[in-house]
Amino acid sequence: MHIGVIGAGQLGATLAEWCVEGGHDVAVTSRHPERLGDVVTHLGGHGTALPVAEAVDFADVVLFAPNWESAPEAIELAGTTLDGKIVIDATNPTGPLLGGATSGFETLMSLAPQAHWAKALNTLPANVLQRRRGHDPLLAEFVCTDLRDARQAASTLIRDMGFAPFYAGGAETARLTEPGGPLQRTEVDVFHAKDVLAEALTGRF
Repeated sequence: MHIGVIGAGQLGATLAEWCVEGGHDVAVTSRHPERLGDVVTHLGGHGTALPVAEAVDFADVVLFAPNWESAPEAIELAGTTLDGKIVIDATNPTGPLLGGATSGFETLMSLAPQAHWAKALNTLPANVLQRRRGHDPLLAEFVCTDLRDARQAASTLIRDMGFAPFYAGGAETARLTEPGGPLQRTEVDVFHAKDVLAEALTGRF
């Protein structure tokens, strides 16, 4: 697949490398794509840096990983190129949400309602993901979405990166994975993910 990675901080750059290692071609982008030479160098000939809208246009799937403060601007820069695209949101809110939204994920969905959104890869920092990547039992990565194509794409990328996708529910469950939710910073292997999710859904921890 062609993967567009919006955001070239620690998480975005790391996910871009893992996508390349999984056999995908990657376009990375940020406010200043001309400054991403070092990131592209680590992609071993399978990556390039493009402006936001061009990276989204290139992509079959978009990994959305800017910092929270930059997220609305990134969506604005992408514009209508996001329409119909699968977008995997790996952000965590650090500020107020819009319009009474119950999660950062739903806030972003409201800014680009024609995109096919999934929430994943946001519960643990890059250093923990690096430590657990590819090791049995595989680390579970929770996926939240209401759309089948977004769920399938997120699950494929998660497997290719060396983790185990675990479906947590629709968009409304994303709040469980974000700061303040019981699944945030929860390191769980795939064999225990069902029990951990059940406890989170019933509010028992």
